[in-house]
Amino acid sequence: MTRIRRGYIARRRRTKIRLFASSFRGARSRLTRTIIQQKIRALVSSHRDRDRQKRDFRRLWITRINAVIREGGVSYSYSLFIHNLYKKQLLLNRKILAQIAILNRNCLYMISNEIIK
Repeated sequence: MTRIRRGYIARRRRTKIRLFASSFRGARSRLTRTIIQQKIRALVSSHRDRDRQKRDFRRLWITRINAVIREGGVSYSYSLFIHNLYKKQLLLNRKILAQIAILNRNCLYMISNEIIK
């Protein structure tokens, strides 16, 4: 029986996988099975961490706003600030409020004073 030469399809698939793992270290960029396993792990991690990143940034923004609000008013907290924002129907999200808190604290104090009135 003559030897059958395989086509290019399997080689093309492995090459595509190798390109994904070209920056990995050691066997993780050389051995096909290990590359496939690492690719799965990398994609799972990236998917999980995209959601985690949103959570982490929201926590950071809340912490920044809370710190500046507590600095300005003695008995004023983040939760009261956000509650009053919603009552006055001011549509400022936490990201924008955190940027205002860092770059221009006086502006955030003015917003909080207007909300209290």
